[in-house]
Order: sequence, then C-alpha cells, then structure tokens
Amino acid sequence: MTATTGLRVLVVDDHDVVHWGFRLLLDRQSWVESCDGAAGLQEAVEFAANLRPDVALIDLMLGADSGAEACSAIREVSPNTKVLLISGAGRISPAVARSAGASGFISKDWGAADVVKAVRMIALGSEVFAEGGPGDSVGLSDREREVLGLIATGATNREIAGNLFLSPHTVKEHTSAIYRKLGVRNRAEAVRSAQGLGLLG
Repeated sequence: MTATTGLRVLVVDDHDVVHWGFRLLLDRQSWVESCDGAAGLQEAVEFAANLRPDVALIDLMLGADSGAEACSAIREVSPNTKVLLISGAGRISPAVARSAGASGFISKDWGAADVVKAVRMIALGSEVFAEGGPGDSVGLSDREREVLGLIATGATNREIAGNLFLSPHTVKEHTSAIYRKLGVRNRAEAVRSAQGLGLLG
C-alpha cells in the first residue's frame, strides 16, 4: 500500500453482526483495497499468513482466546501487520497491549467515523489508545478485584474468605459477580480474561 491507498484489513471478531458491520464499514473506504474477516484465533492466523494484511482489527475477547494472544500469533506469521485491539466489554492497558505487539486499543463505544480514523492512523504508523486505566469499563469493585487477584493465585473460596476476613458465602457472591462482569463461566476463564484485560499485575 501507499500512505493513502491499497490498505488490506483483517477483522477478527467472533460476534457475527459486529464482524460483518466492521467489514462493511471498512470496505466502503476509498483507501481500503480489501477487507477480510476471521471469527477466531486459528482462522485469523491462517488469513494473516496468506494475505499479509496491513492492519488487523481484533476483538479483545475471542471466545476461549484473547485478542492479545491473537495479536502475538498474527504478528509472528506477518510481522508487518499492525494491530488495533477493540472491545465493548473491557480494557487493556497500553503497556500490556504493546507487549502483545498491538499499536492501539479502542472501545466499541466509539463512533463509526472514529473507528475508521483509528484504523487509518494505525496503518500510517501511529498509536491509538482509548483513555482509561486497565479494566475500567468492566466495572469491578475494589473488593472484587481483590477476590480476582486471589483467584489467580489458585486460592479456594474458603482460603479467600480467610484472607479477606469474609464469609465463604460473600466470597461466592463476589465470584459470581466477577464471572458476570467478565462474561466468563469459571475460574480459568476469569483468570484468562483478566490477564487479557490487564487486570492482573
């Protein structure tokens, strides 16, 4: 591509409506030559290896995988691909995003014109990071963050209760709230999601 034309974009999102919405939006831009899509990590890596996209727009949460993992895997097979992470469910810190090889992170709350502008800025070599700290939009309370941190160490609910001077029932309630807010079903998924969102140090 040149600085203004011929851009090849790969959209990676496991939600069908969002996936096609971004593809239709980007396909309409005069400077986009092609816009392909993948629903998961493995498919995205295969596309990246074959098509060598200039920019990959990747959802932060891809089912059992994280967008950060997808970013690293895509850049391994296509080192020149620049990655823009996007999410409607959480945030990732700039430091964690950069360590995965991403050039930016934005929210799905952004307007269409802003998303398009961010993709183009990433293609031109800029960084674009949404304001806000790690996990801000997940909405975990301070206590839920404490419980999540102890879950990540492998502590049981009873051990967490003893550590935080809470009842096991209260810990169970906090754990259920964490699962709901992160959109996960169990401890392993909660820890994986929290790592992807930059919630764990």
